[in-house]
Amino acid sequence: MYQNVLDLHSYWAFGVLGLLLIAAINALSGLGSKRAFTPRDRQISMVALIFSHIQLVVGIILVIVNPQLEIAKVAGMGGVMKDPHLRLIFVEHPLINIIAITLITIGWSKHKKTAEDAKKFKSIGYMYAIALVLLLSRIPWGQWFS
Repeated sequence: MYQNVLDLHSYWAFGVLGLLLIAAINALSGLGSKRAFTPRDRQISMVALIFSHIQLVVGIILVIVNPQLEIAKVAGMGGVMKDPHLRLIFVEHPLINIIAITLITIGWSKHKKTAEDAKKFKSIGYMYAIALVLLLSRIPWGQWFS
């Protein structure tokens, strides 16, 4: 089961990263060109939001079914923090990614509360772009391409 969830989490991540990139570029280009915020812009941003939230749920399931969780429990928090691999898997990756998905959600929520097109593009563009950078910073690249 663990390997299936890990594969889903890894492959779904490509979709999340691609959709966030598209949504951020779309919003920032809309902001730069001063165009109207259209239903298509809303859909692009919403799909990226949905994909990122699904990724979060799959990630939480992955942590729960991870066989290394027992090692982390035995080691305790001090032991996990001393082991770079366990720290990445159980602390850094989940924490930074939760922060990133929170920023995506904030960007989405802020865009709904304003009527000005420029502010809609700005809240989505900046928050999604920051979230994308955070997500890219904590991907376990060595594990991803092995």
